[in-house]
Amino acid sequence: MEFLVITGMSGAGKSQAMKVMEDMGYYCMDNLPPQLLPKFAELCYESKKTMEKVAVVVDIRGGEFFNSLFKSLDDLADKGIGYKILFLEASDNVLIKRYKELRRPHPLTPEGSIIEGINQERQMLKELKDRAYYIIDTSHLTIGMLKEEIYKIFLEGGEKRKLTISITSFGYKNGMLMDGDLIFDVRFLPNPYYIPELKEISGINEDIKNYVFKWPQTNIFISKVVDMLEFLIPYYIDEGKTQLVVGIGCTGGFHRSVAIANKIGKILISNGHRAIVNHRDINR
Repeated sequence: MEFLVITGMSGAGKSQAMKVMEDMGYYCMDNLPPQLLPKFAELCYESKKTMEKVAVVVDIRGGEFFNSLFKSLDDLADKGIGYKILFLEASDNVLIKRYKELRRPHPLTPEGSIIEGINQERQMLKELKDRAYYIIDTSHLTIGMLKEEIYKIFLEGGEKRKLTISITSFGYKNGMLMDGDLIFDVRFLPNPYYIPELKEISGINEDIKNYVFKWPQTNIFISKVVDMLEFLIPYYIDEGKTQLVVGIGCTGGFHRSVAIANKIGKILISNGHRAIVNHRDINR
């Protein structure tokens, strides 16, 4: 029997992850009090002919019961019931934005600030995250992308704790990419904006790509960036980093940065990395 514990930060997408697991044939239970985890697992194990794959969501909604989670997990191990933990997280800025969009308070600080609740929750979940077999950072993932990531892990046998690399194009005139770990400025390249027939089409278009990549310095730049990333990625993984945000900036975030971000993302994926590409300013 496969027994998966889904947990992580409030607002990081645990409910969406559970829906994906249901679509994959898992029997799912949401907001299970941690004290009931061993008994529930036993019942599932006894019914393993009909319940071969089980996923439970356990989080701070369990209140004071959450403090018993580690004992419950140890009890599972003592009973010989194997389990794995899927931990979902997101950056502070993204979590704050999601809470504000939903107009909901943080469950730990219903009368206080959202960031205070997030900080408390991170501290509470630190040991649990360290125990996680899989970690997914949803900061730059749409619901569709999260589904794809889960499919890669559980259907295609993706590696545990694999670093997710987010390649994000942006335009400096619209502001700096605030959550970027590494930022590359491609404004040194010729700008297709000044070519009348190219001005209104984005970097996704073949004509823009042909223009951007016809310059030798473009391909040299991409090669050097990829080489540096390949050097850095193993060290980031060793340090426990789960999300790397690489910003590619041009003037408007519409032509050069879009084409180059797509190219770098494609190379990293072909090299076996988990990479996603976002274009912050393409629709501005």
